[in-house]
Amino acid sequence: MLKFIKGHMDSISGIEIYPIISLSIFFIFFALLLFWVFTYSKEKINELSDIPLKEDN
Repeated sequence: MLKFIKGHMDSISGIEIYPIISLSIFFIFFALLLFWVFTYSKEKINELSDIPLKEDN
């Protein structure tokens, strides 16, 4: 099965760029997510963490 897929992949020109693009998108997404997590305000995090404990009557 892998030989069948590999044979078709070898016949497609320019396909070697897709893994590079995928890895770049993956790395950029998680780098931005990490930046967002470390720059998010502590007050907002505490406010959001208290939401399940609040009683709305």
